[in-house]
Amino acid sequence: MESQRYCQCCAMPMPTDDLLGTNQDGTKNQDYCVYCFKDGSFTADCTMEEMIEYCVPHAIEAGVYPDVKAAKASMMEFFPTLKRWKK
Repeated sequence: MESQRYCQCCAMPMPTDDLLGTNQDGTKNQDYCVYCFKDGSFTADCTMEEMIEYCVPHAIEAGVYPDVKAAKASMMEFFPTLKRWKK
């Protein structure tokens, strides 16, 4: 079974190739989603904390977390493991 592919910036699942961002040469980028990475660059110049603030309402709307507190706590733990935010 293939492991779940998710964006290394916002943690959004990317089960299909149409959700993959694009490199400068137009090829698909396997690490980042279409919303975070376009034409070889990140679409938002932000901190990890700002990205989490942006992602929380989307994750709650998608039913991933029961509330804001749970979403933030989980994301603060998980996001530092993603490529874009690793120190």
